[in-house]
Formats: sequence, structure tokens, C-alpha cells
Amino acid sequence: MRLLKVATCNLNQWAMDFNCNMKNIKESIARAKEAGAVIRLGPELEITGYGCEDHFLELDTITHAWECLKDLLLGDWTDGILCSFGMPVIKGSERYNCQVLCLNRKIIMIRPKLWLANDGNYRELRWFTAWKQKDQLEDFLLPHEISEALCQKSVPFGYGFIQFLDTAVAVEVCEELFTPIPPHADLALNGVEVFMNASGSHHQLRKLDYRIRAFISATHSRGGVYMYSNQQGCDGGRLYFDGCSCVVVNGDMIAQGSQFSLRDVEVVVAQVDLDAVAGFRGSISSFQEQASCKTKISSVAVQYSLCQPFNLKMSLSGPLKIMYHSPEEEIAFGPGCWLWDYLRRSGASGFLLPLSGGADSSSVAAIVGCMCQLVVKEIANGDEQVKADAIRIGRYANGEFPTESREFAKRIFYTVFMGSENSSQETRMRAKKLADEIGSWHLDVSIDTVVSAFLSLFQTLTGKRLRYKVDGGSNVENLGLQNIQARIRMVLAFMLASLLPWVHNKQGFYLVLGSSNVDEGLRGYLTKYDCSSADINPIGSISKQDLRTFLRWAATHLGYSSLAEIEAAPPTAELEPIRSNYSQLDEVDMGMTYEELSVYGRLRKIFHCGPVSMFKNLCYRWGARLTPSEVAEKVKHFFKYYSINRHKMTVLTPSYHAESYSPEDNRFDLRQFLYNARWPYQFRKIDELVKELDGEKVPFGESSDHEKMGTTLDGGGGMGVIAAGSGNPKAGH
Repeated sequence: MRLLKVATCNLNQWAMDFNCNMKNIKESIARAKEAGAVIRLGPELEITGYGCEDHFLELDTITHAWECLKDLLLGDWTDGILCSFGMPVIKGSERYNCQVLCLNRKIIMIRPKLWLANDGNYRELRWFTAWKQKDQLEDFLLPHEISEALCQKSVPFGYGFIQFLDTAVAVEVCEELFTPIPPHADLALNGVEVFMNASGSHHQLRKLDYRIRAFISATHSRGGVYMYSNQQGCDGGRLYFDGCSCVVVNGDMIAQGSQFSLRDVEVVVAQVDLDAVAGFRGSISSFQEQASCKTKISSVAVQYSLCQPFNLKMSLSGPLKIMYHSPEEEIAFGPGCWLWDYLRRSGASGFLLPLSGGADSSSVAAIVGCMCQLVVKEIANGDEQVKADAIRIGRYANGEFPTESREFAKRIFYTVFMGSENSSQETRMRAKKLADEIGSWHLDVSIDTVVSAFLSLFQTLTGKRLRYKVDGGSNVENLGLQNIQARIRMVLAFMLASLLPWVHNKQGFYLVLGSSNVDEGLRGYLTKYDCSSADINPIGSISKQDLRTFLRWAATHLGYSSLAEIEAAPPTAELEPIRSNYSQLDEVDMGMTYEELSVYGRLRKIFHCGPVSMFKNLCYRWGARLTPSEVAEKVKHFFKYYSINRHKMTVLTPSYHAESYSPEDNRFDLRQFLYNARWPYQFRKIDELVKELDGEKVPFGESSDHEKMGTTLDGGGGMGVIAAGSGNPKAGH
């Protein structure tokens, strides 16, 4: 037997905060050593933090990374343990995203990233160059100060692996695992038994299994120990890095860290027998044949042993059941942890939420409540950092600290119901009841006098008196009257957030939370600079359908029973008067359902459909109940309002990223914001297709099962991959 103990970790790094990052790195090494590990793997770019973005273009960032590495190597941190540190390195005139492998106070090798993540939320090619010289390792002259301090002039740089006396170890960096020909395939044929994947992977709903399947696949057919390390937390932007560091052996998960946590450092340790890898590979004939004619990869020889012989005092890690959270748990814990990181690092004293009693703002309130529960639970589990942050933010004194989530919420969470003459008593009472269940400091205010003042001013200026549509007014008047209410609420929210702490003799300020969902953003069903305008928004990339499912779950699992009643109520903005024959409803206002919006969103973003291809695919998807003419009208209606309202995305509140079809303009969904909303060419093409298809006739006949046929295996009459995927919440990467 060749027994090897390895350690990987989740680290809550913060972009550009080198003190924070170094503290976490050192603690992870100390814990790994204490556990007896001889390999320690950290996340991608862990020294600087992954999310530095254009700070990577600053030479200071590179210099500080080297200074931190020098600090690690001059101490005893790498004594007896192989450590892989992530940092940017400049070689010649190119900047590389690198893993620096160190042992016994020396740099053994620098491994630059071969394939860079450059889609979705990732822009690595903006800051780094991909390493392309795969045939040999090059000599890299260390910076002068580092060279002098370490008494080491140069180090091997490039694509290769480290050959120890008893095993071979190599690095594979994040995106490389997901490429068509990942490096681990050739490395395995060259005898590498331990793979270390340093990653900066963010959370998306229902996507963890995609990542874990890749780890399992990497070793299922070729054997090996696959270590994975990831950041965990908000490192300064819209993404939440969702940890789940793990170790996989020959296709079996043997150790797994948490996906969501308030802890800054979590170390995952596994004890493996490398003879199990050798035996597995020896039993696969095709592996043996391919290894015999492999392309040779350069290596660095190190006269050092990592393994220990057979010892019954060292127990081996066995296969375990993979832990997955339900989507409802992901919505609770992911944004909840993201909010905590943002709160404790922003210097704010708490949150303020305009709570309408509707599904969206109630979802945000429940997530804050969940955050408070997580804080109290982590303190009870002995986390001193969470405890210190909670004491500081909640302004506890005399040795007191949070022991009950409602009491903690009262200190750090304001909710405000901003009612008007159009608000119902039902929503007012729902907001009050939910606030009581969570424990927030709740206010109930009327904005009618402020609205009246604006309307009087407008009438004085123009001589015109505005009327709602139900009272005979025009659409322009009706929209104007709604927007006044919405924007007053935004102004009042920011005023209260800045002044209420002062009123209650507290220091600091409160962060205003937004509560518009991803579907409303996509359709533009929100007022520019209304309560959707806030400091941050934990649900801005979550669909209405997912939020409603979350509310039902949270009513039971978070203990906020009023959420069940809130979820059951029809969604309404309550910006128009309620009459016996009229009540404002979101889906009527939009001219489309939230379910349809999710379908449009996936087709537009995930499957890259313009108006014509969206029409074609929806003819398959909805062909059993709608005529081509009806499908055409729905597609035109969506694109008309999507393009008219696209400008609103330019000022969208920074939102937790959770959904593949998010329309977020600044980082993720990069498109123009001035459109010809008539789409004359594309809509003409749709009209021509409708005419060809006998547009007034349902093409597939009535069948309630038609929309499920895309997932059947019989191959007969299905709707195709794209149309089927448009209704699948797991679609996208």
C-alpha cells in the first residue's frame, strides 16, 4: 500500500484584501498539517482573490502576490507539505493565471493555466494569456527580491507534472476540466496519479451536479485521485462562490465540503491508497494500450516521498453519498451567505427592505431571516469570526452575542410597508405578520400625502389633473400615476436607510435591499428607479416560479408560516385603485405569464434564439395548444417589450447571480439597450412563416402531454432539444 493523506479547502477570499486572504491560507495549511496531510490544495488565484478583474492589470497586484508568497515560503508553512497556491505571474510581457507549487520553502514548479474561462460571467482573456507551449517546461527567473530571499534563482514554468519518488502529481485549473480534451487525460497516461484542480466556480441553481459529474468522469475511466478546491463566499461582486471542495478516487466521492457556509476556512481531508489507482488502471486494457503510445509530457523530478506504507492506525476514506441541496435550499442558503459577506465587509449596520407583503419582497425578507438563523447557528457551533462580526454589526456589549435569530434580526433588519390608497389591508397585514415572524424592526407608513404633493405640483405646472385608467384616464396618465408611487418608495427607502440608525442612536448606515426577480427584469416590468433600485438584490437572478416554490418551502423549513398565504395570493403591484370589477394583476399587465417569461428567457439567453428561431422552436413546444399565428403574436409581444425596456437593465441593482438566463447588463448579458422595437425584418420573416404554416390551425392536435414529449425516449414526434430545454430549469451551464 501507498497511503497518502491529502487536504483541499473552501476559502472565503476577498478580492484585493491580501491580509484576509493570507490569514485564511495560513489557517488552512495549519489545519491540513494538523490532520497529517502532505498535500494542500487551495482555490484558483487564492492569494489575490479570484474577482480582482481589472486590478489584475495593475503591477501592484502582481507585486503584492509575490510578497505574500515570500511570506509563506520564509515561514514553516510549506515544511513537509506540498502546497499549491493560486496567483497571477508575469513572464516576459505576458500575464498568466498560475498555480505555484511549493515544498519545504522552495518553489518546485509554476503551472500557468492552459485554457481560460471566457464566457458567461468570466472574462479571463481580458486579464490573462493562455499558456500555449505544451511541449516543454521553461526556466523562469524569479523576481530579484524573491530570488534573494529564497536563495533560488529560477523555477520550471509551463505545462508538466511533478514526479516524486513514490507518485506523480499534477495541476488542472478550473476551466481546463470542462474543455473537450482536458489535460488530465494525457497526464493520466503519463502516470500522474493525483490531480489538483484549483477553481473559482460560482453558484448557479441546480448546477452542482454538472461540476461533480466532471470530477467523477475524470477518474471513472482512467483512475486517479482528483482533488478540487474552490472559493466560498462573496469576494466583492455579484457571484457567490459555492465551495464544495472534494476528493474523488476512481470515480467515487470520498470527501466533500459544504456548498454554502459562513465559515471563512473549511478544510476537507481524505486518506487514500494510491495502489488502488494503479490496480484500477492495470485492469483496463484500453488504458494500458493508450499509455504505451502516449505523448510524453515534461516533468520535474523531486527526490522526496509523499506516501506511507501500510499502517492500520491510518484509516482509509471510503465512498460516500454525494450531498446535494434542493433548489429551495439553494435559494435560502446561497443568497443568505452572500448577504452576510456583503454586510460584514461593507461597513453597514444592517439592511432595510421595502416589504410590500407580496411574493418577491417576502422572499427577500425570508432570505434575510435565514441569514440570521445561519449566524446564530454558526455561533453556537463555535465559529469565533462569525461571532465577532455579529457582535460588531449588532452592537452587542458586556460579553453578549446573538443567541436567537429574531432578536438578532431586530438589531440589523428594518422592514417598511409603504402603503397607499391602492394598497389592500390583506397585503398590509401579511407584511406585518411576516416581519413579526422574522423579528425585523417593522414600520408601516402611508405615502399618500407625498403622492398628493407631487400631483398638486404637476397640476400647478401644467393645469392637468391625472386620472387612473379605471377612472377614465389614458394609458399615459395611468402609468405616470403608478410610477410616482413607485419612485417615492425608492426615495423614502434610501432616506430611511441612512437616517433610521441615527434616530435609534446607532452608528453607520443600512443597505437598501431590492426585490425584483429575473423575469420582471427580462420583461422590463418594473419602474426605472423604483424599489427595484437598491444597493443589492438577493433575488434579481431568480425566477418567479422558483421563488414561489421557495416560499412554500420556507413557510415550513424556516418557520415563517405566513409565507404560505403570501405565495397563494395572485401577484399584484397594487399601484392602481381596486374596484369591484377590477384588480391589478402582474400577468395581465405584462400580457404574458411568469412561466412563459422563463421559457422566453432560456430561449433568448441559453439557446441564443432571436425572434425567428424562438418562433420556430415555440411552434414545436406550444404546437398542441396554440396556432402558429398565436405563437407569433406571443413572440412579437415579448420582443417588443423586452427591447423597449432593455434600457432599464443598464441601471439594474447588482444582484446575486443564480440563473443562466439573467438579463443583467453590466457583466453577464452583454447587448445593446437601444433597439428598433418593431423588429421589422425579423417580424416580417415570422409573418411569412405563419402564412406558410396555415397559421390559424393548431399543428399537433390536442395533447396535454405534448410539452413533455421532448424528454421521452421513443424518438417519435418530440419537440427537439432546444424547445424541450426552454422549459427545463436545469438548462444552461
